[in-house]
Amino acid sequence: MKEETIHDSLNKPMLPFVDKSLKKESCNLFRLLQIYMGDRKCKPDMTCNGVALDICTIGWNKPVLRDELYLDLCKQTTENPKKESLRRGWELLAICLYFFPPSPKLQPHLEGYIRRHRDPSLHFSEIGKWPIHVQVSHYATVSAKRLSRIGIGGRRPARKPSYEEIEQARLQIFRPSMFGNTLEEIMSVQRERFPHRKLPWIQTTLSEEVLRLQGASTEGIFRVPADVDEVNSLKCKLDQWELGAVSDAHVPASLIKLWYRELYEPLIPDHLYEECVRHCTDPDICVSIVHRLPELNKLVLCYLIRFLQIFSQPEVVTSTKMDAGNLSMVMAPNCLRCTATDPRVIFENTRKEMAFLRTLIQNLDTGFMEGVV
Repeated sequence: MKEETIHDSLNKPMLPFVDKSLKKESCNLFRLLQIYMGDRKCKPDMTCNGVALDICTIGWNKPVLRDELYLDLCKQTTENPKKESLRRGWELLAICLYFFPPSPKLQPHLEGYIRRHRDPSLHFSEIGKWPIHVQVSHYATVSAKRLSRIGIGGRRPARKPSYEEIEQARLQIFRPSMFGNTLEEIMSVQRERFPHRKLPWIQTTLSEEVLRLQGASTEGIFRVPADVDEVNSLKCKLDQWELGAVSDAHVPASLIKLWYRELYEPLIPDHLYEECVRHCTDPDICVSIVHRLPELNKLVLCYLIRFLQIFSQPEVVTSTKMDAGNLSMVMAPNCLRCTATDPRVIFENTRKEMAFLRTLIQNLDTGFMEGVV
């Protein structure tokens, strides 16, 4: 009787599915996984990103198949003698964890599997040039971080995969993004390039770009959405320290909102949230909260408020139709995050979050930010 190897097809799922269609789809998922890892021939028109998109789309659309996918990946990366197949398997695991988590039941087991393949001492630059065990340790480290942020207790929600996002999920394994991370991580990413900066390069660059493109005289600035493709294109370029050719102020305006919104931890830490909404119209308390923020959060928030104060000037509002109230309406959700689950509380707090930001725009003295970058 022939012994099964990693190259063999999966005749039945690793998990017991009652639904026959799920059994069939799980076997198809395994075949796609083999194609991505190079263990099965692909069709001429297939690409790695395309196959990864097919896999992640199935995982997105059929949450019940996610555990099957993660178990298959663990199986295929266990004692795999083919170096490139092993590398691709770990790469695919990291990509999948960018989009969705395993079930709460499987998560601790997946965490344990990933942890066993990490070695903190193997931290080198140009990982691709090192032996496979060093590369696996790096993939495992990235996978562990992504799992901790998208799994139980994490802040990052599952996200629908797209071809562009698949590419970013893969590239960011080796090149950390300035989107979706903590402020400290973003400053770490830019430290080698801008060692003396006190603010995130991406924050000041996008803000200056809005002004350069006459955002202060553009009606509906920060409210009118920009072209999605242009925003995504600029996002990718900025992660490569490039600005690109942009002609519409709405593009950097939309992207700066996205940057604030995607910060892994909000500008206003959770432990100060209730105080913010409770005293949202009291200038003295609101200002005192700002000065109690961690230094980096304080600088980033004060830069934002100083930026918004430019747009709240009467002569600017005449053109943009965006007064302090409108500015706070579009920006507050990007700075404060309600942790409540009751829809009534969320609805009521939305109004208070807006009031808090409006109070800062109208009362916070940001003169000390002059010249700070």
